[in-house]
Amino acid sequence: MGEGDANTTDRGRSGRSRGPVAIAAVAGVLALAALGMASCGDRGEGFRFWQRTDTASNACPRPASLTGSEFNAQETGLRALRRAAFRGDFFAQLELGSRYAAIRATDKNIEDPIESATWYAMALANDEGYAPINRVDRGGFGGWRPLSKYDDCRAFERHMAYQRLARQLGQMTREEQESVRDRVVYVLSTQDAEGFRTLARLHDGLYGPFGEPEDNREAREAWGRGGGGPDSRDRRRRGYLAATNLFPRNDVDAYLYNYLAVQTGDVGAYVLMKDFEKSAPRRDQYSRFVEAKARQWTPPFEFYPNEAPASGVPFSDESRPRGDAYEYALTRMGTELPFIHVGRALRYLGVTENAATRPEDLSKRQIETLEAMLGHPMESRLSYLERVRAIQLAAVNGSSEAQLVLAVMYAEGIGLPADYARAFKWFDEAARQGSPEAKFAMSSYFALGVSGVADQDKAQAVALRIDSALSGFGPSAARLQAVLAQVSRSQQRR
Repeated sequence: MGEGDANTTDRGRSGRSRGPVAIAAVAGVLALAALGMASCGDRGEGFRFWQRTDTASNACPRPASLTGSEFNAQETGLRALRRAAFRGDFFAQLELGSRYAAIRATDKNIEDPIESATWYAMALANDEGYAPINRVDRGGFGGWRPLSKYDDCRAFERHMAYQRLARQLGQMTREEQESVRDRVVYVLSTQDAEGFRTLARLHDGLYGPFGEPEDNREAREAWGRGGGGPDSRDRRRRGYLAATNLFPRNDVDAYLYNYLAVQTGDVGAYVLMKDFEKSAPRRDQYSRFVEAKARQWTPPFEFYPNEAPASGVPFSDESRPRGDAYEYALTRMGTELPFIHVGRALRYLGVTENAATRPEDLSKRQIETLEAMLGHPMESRLSYLERVRAIQLAAVNGSSEAQLVLAVMYAEGIGLPADYARAFKWFDEAARQGSPEAKFAMSSYFALGVSGVADQDKAQAVALRIDSALSGFGPSAARLQAVLAQVSRSQQRR
């Protein structure tokens, strides 16, 4: 019989404990337990729960259904992951980062460091990865601690994502790093106000490297502020340098993205923008400059780059048009844009030999060829979105005709919501390739002036209109003849 049992027996017989020794022993056990609880929480910057040797037990679980190694299962899994990742699923973003990094041998055929870095960066910027869940104030030694392992496993996943991203970016050229940044900006710009708010945090010096709270454990580690002596902090800082510099801190850009969030009509974004203006000196002085810059802002891509790794599976753009403006613009594709423009884009892309004038003129194989190029499911039917994508893809690949059509679509809100900045951009691209129609349109922009997009410039307008006329554009030539006739008459009167 142990001492504890004897004490119990004595208490049962006499109604009191056997003495102070047992009390001291119990107090010692409770103190050790309290200290043990304190060491498992978030208080100590130097302590990491994942310093245990069993790394697998620290990571969050993954659904087995998304880990097929055969090609068809692999492609299906990628599509499912991309759909979830574009919609902000933290774990899908992590999984894509792992897949494209080819951590598993079965993913070697889809290896792509730029794409992997993009999704690790998206995961780090995702507040689903760091917003506290299931936490309670234990008081005393315990402090704030998780009630489950969910917070802990997410922290471990972000810790590993920081390390992998820093390693990948450190091995890239400047152009490759810019490609990663552009892809992140594009994906977030498809998420309306929430995405723009995230972009604002990414550029705001009052937040961590990826928009998390500055005192976030993984953010402090990336900044080199996680404890230890100066030498250890310097080593950590150098190790994470590429990751922490992906989005430079810039008050103007932070303000710009807050402003763009407000332009989506989100009321909460307006409150956050006003808070941003007051959060540091001189920030409110940027308002007029930022407003003009926002009118000129366009995302880095028309849609996600449809490059394909060695597997031949192109990166699919899983962002879907959202909101009534997008849906209404798409419906106009069927009634207001002659299909011949889609047919010419398909011919330019090599999908067809001749320019189809009706959707019925396309064969099932031709439709599926375009869908494969876009990474869309094979539906053997050309959707309105795929018609838009065909013109965008041809424009991106250099078709001046498609560039002109795309500019008109943005100007009129056909297929895509009206966007004068993007319309101006594509008119300009087509004009650079010699399109007389685009030059005429550009002349109208400069003649009228479009606030924030093109300042009124009569001389530039006349030069473009003359250039358009000399290139043979009818309306411009007629206008030029009228101007010359008017000048001739005025000279005769003299």
